[in-house]
Amino acid sequence: MTVLQWIALASLLAWLYLAVGHGFFWRTDQRLPARQAPPSWPSVAIIIPARDEADVLPVTLPTLLAQDYPGPVRLILVDDGSTDGTTEVARALAEEAARNGHTGVSAAVTASTEPPPGWTGKLWALRRGVDCAGDAEFLLLTDADIAHDPGSLTSLVASARTHGLDMVSQMAVLRAETAWERVIVPAFVYFFAMLYPFRWSNRPRSRVAAAAGGCSLVRREALLAAGGLAEVRGAVIDDVAIARIIKRSGGRTWLGLAEQVHSRRPYPRLADLWKMVSRSAYAQLRHSPLLLLGTVLGMSLVFVVPVVATVAGLAAGDSTTAIIGAVAWVIMTLSYVPMIRYYRQPVPAALLLPGVAVLYLGMTLDSARLKRAGRGAAWKGRTYDDHGTPSADRLSSDAATPATAPSVPAPSVAAQSVAAQSTAVPTATVAPAAAPPATAAPAEASLAAAGPVAAVASPGPGATIPAAAGPVEPPRDPWNDGFSRSSPRPGRTDEPRREDAARAVPAPGGAQSQARADDRPPGAGR
Repeated sequence: MTVLQWIALASLLAWLYLAVGHGFFWRTDQRLPARQAPPSWPSVAIIIPARDEADVLPVTLPTLLAQDYPGPVRLILVDDGSTDGTTEVARALAEEAARNGHTGVSAAVTASTEPPPGWTGKLWALRRGVDCAGDAEFLLLTDADIAHDPGSLTSLVASARTHGLDMVSQMAVLRAETAWERVIVPAFVYFFAMLYPFRWSNRPRSRVAAAAGGCSLVRREALLAAGGLAEVRGAVIDDVAIARIIKRSGGRTWLGLAEQVHSRRPYPRLADLWKMVSRSAYAQLRHSPLLLLGTVLGMSLVFVVPVVATVAGLAAGDSTTAIIGAVAWVIMTLSYVPMIRYYRQPVPAALLLPGVAVLYLGMTLDSARLKRAGRGAAWKGRTYDDHGTPSADRLSSDAATPATAPSVPAPSVAAQSVAAQSTAVPTATVAPAAAPPATAAPAEASLAAAGPVAAVASPGPGATIPAAAGPVEPPRDPWNDGFSRSSPRPGRTDEPRREDAARAVPAPGGAQSQARADDRPPGAGR
């Protein structure tokens, strides 16, 4: 046998394994499992971290406000340092939904500060939202560009309760309207499933754990038992990191493809999609040159060799090489057909997979180049020097050196009218380790007409958030201070919930730097 025949045979054997021995990753039948309504519906807090999302919120936020969930539900949008009027847009949308009677969801907007060293901006904003969620049993972590059908939340909670799941996550249906979206997007989900086979991830005893950050319902107590968001504070690929700590602590996770959840973020050009992938592709490989080399060789063997062997074999009259390559190419194409059909693309488009794989290889190599140039994982003005959970050694050294994070001005505090009484939301206080508590500068509370939106106070200009080891007192939950639901529906509970106690949250560590330039690439995560 020639060298090319041996390489072609290795590719064929690889595809035989992938087709039947790799968790049937190519199938698209992992959907929300069969479910039934629980005897009582638990409380849910929807948490949306948003950074400069004013353009997409009018499309997505009304879908969350219109959820028909039968139990108590509230929405918390955390403005992560936006400069485009995200807060004002969110409040206006919530008020409009309430005026038109289109919402039964209490809504509030709060501001996040700049993340302390070691925290990514998105996870720091999520932490703020989790703190404001009080004692809600479930947290729906979703992105600002994700739209939900009216029954989405009900289905997620029913599935979690029916099967005793601590995390239920769905890969949102990504937008595939432009020519490049139709080419790149199905392969994005296909490669993700190849990296994290959904069936393996859904097995309690499997070491594989994955989630999709656009739609993840998490049981709050399971997240706390896993160490909270502080455990993954430096993770750029935060959804997978959260799934890992929950599963590692004994929780049950589930991941599947969505039917009621859609991403509305557009990627009209190849450059937009390129930035979305290259922003975090190298982080997925833990910034390892060896893993990068293995990825290049592996993807070349699996996706490129079948085509090369087929064409070269036919050109040279080598029928053996051509047949081996063609069989591998057929298996590859058939494995891609289910994803192509899931995205409602023409079946012949599956033949393009080898070319798309080459594009993804280019994006991954470019991701490594950007990291070496100090521009890896850039998102809307932030560039992270490190990725993944900080090591124990670095945590101990960071804990010995207190640091402070820049703060943002406190927003005005609006109070809702409840049974002819108005209660202002207290400002948040932050307690540094081994030092008197630092109280945020008080904001002037102004009474507003009864409306759906509460602005939650955040630390003022003089407040700092410590990065040294020690307890951090979370802000109080605005709904636990007497806010009621704005447009109750039959069967819902409007009685205000009460916070049990302040929780201690480990302090951050690690390193982060501000971006040199804001190239504002699209994509998930911050």
